[in-house]
Amino acid sequence: VLQKWVNREISNFDYLIQLNTMAGRTYNDLAQYPVFPWILRDYTSEELDLNNPAVFRDLSKPIGVVNEKNAKAVKEKYENFEDPLGIIDKFHYGTHYSNAAGVMHYLIRVEPFTTLHIQLQSGRFDCADRQFHSIPATWQALMDNPNDVKELIPEFFYFPEFLENQNGFNLGQLQISKEVVNDVILPKWAHSPEDFIYKHRKALESEYVSAHLHEWIDLIFGYKQRGPAAVEALNVFYYCTYEGAVDLDALTDEKERKALEGMINNFGQTPCQL
Repeated sequence: VLQKWVNREISNFDYLIQLNTMAGRTYNDLAQYPVFPWILRDYTSEELDLNNPAVFRDLSKPIGVVNEKNAKAVKEKYENFEDPLGIIDKFHYGTHYSNAAGVMHYLIRVEPFTTLHIQLQSGRFDCADRQFHSIPATWQALMDNPNDVKELIPEFFYFPEFLENQNGFNLGQLQISKEVVNDVILPKWAHSPEDFIYKHRKALESEYVSAHLHEWIDLIFGYKQRGPAAVEALNVFYYCTYEGAVDLDALTDEKERKALEGMINNFGQTPCQL
């Protein structure tokens, strides 16, 4: 697959899907859903210029520190963390770039994810301010908050319907602006959900991303996923998210095991290292 990708016989999209599959990700498990990168950082211009490197996100950095300002806080958190019991290793992020709640967050307007979201929120929609209601606002929140580290899902590159509230769900209204949450607000350069998907997919297949995608792959699937390289790249997550970090079969206490299983399911899981 690598060779095919290098020879440009398969697209960046196909390559990412294949890597996800090899690393144990699947559409059939919300806790291990395929993970895709944020690739743009320009969600405000009238036109999207894919020949300008400045419109792209820095793919060599984890999303939590794409904004330089967050890097210091993330570093300090890691260096000052100490678990008195010695069970929990130091980490940069207590949340994860891919988890079940995050998938439902993006896909809330489409069944069966709507129902799953409602079940997760004890029978109702989460409050409107926490809903996925705008792509520019979601990006801005990532830039402002080092604790929000959600990457994207493949749907952002082929499925315009998830951006529309076709089922007419009542998702509430925002507290400050009183704006009703309906279809997802798109960047200015996108004139419709279809146009957004078309341009976003074009961005994924662009020359810039083709030249830098491997840097992101190193972080998620490759050598910067764990060990000293991960520490250096500010890319260490809570210990439970790593494959093989917890031996569930060794836990004899049923309650403890259930709690850990729940945690792993909800917190997110780092893909198998390829």
